Amino acid sequence: IMIKAKEQLITPTLLAEAYSYNEYTELVSGLVKNSGTTGMEQTASLINYTKLNFQRMKRIYKSTILDQHLVEVVRSIQKPVIWLVLVESWCGDVAQNLPVFARTSELSQNIDLRMILRDSHPDIMEAFLTNGGKAIPKLIMLDALQLASINTWGPRPARFQRMLMEYKANPQIPYE
Repeated sequence: IMIKAKEQLITPTLLAEAYSYNEYTELVSGLVKNSGTTGMEQTASLINYTKLNFQRMKRIYKSTILDQHLVEVVRSIQKPVIWLVLVESWCGDVAQNLPVFARTSELSQNIDLRMILRDSHPDIMEAFLTNGGKAIPKLIMLDALQLASINTWGPRPARFQRMLMEYKANPQIPYE
């Protein structure tokens, strides 16, 4: 029942309103020019993070080199899929990962990469929590025809997520 409820949250209307990667970068560029950020909270620190993240996204997009095995796997995708990513402009993990998602999605015409703002879609975020938290980016992989969730990823690679959780559980132990 829970999976069906999740699937019903993601509708063709929602996807039509979601940002493409170019639209999202244009949104963030405009926020930087107007000293703003996504979300209701417009603090100086979040605005500054948005500015820093915009620069990071541009740099990472230009410098990303994808693993050859990943390239082969992505190019072998035969059925249309949607990669729906929950994002916010102030989030450093989004800035680090979203350009890689974009580069990866460009390898296959069967991948439609779309972004929605986490804080504008709390029902979807609640349906796809990571360990009970609203961590982003959260990539939801969908069958494009059924809009059924195939898998999810996020907010960071599993190895780094484990390291973060270990550190939070025992912050006095330094990582090398």
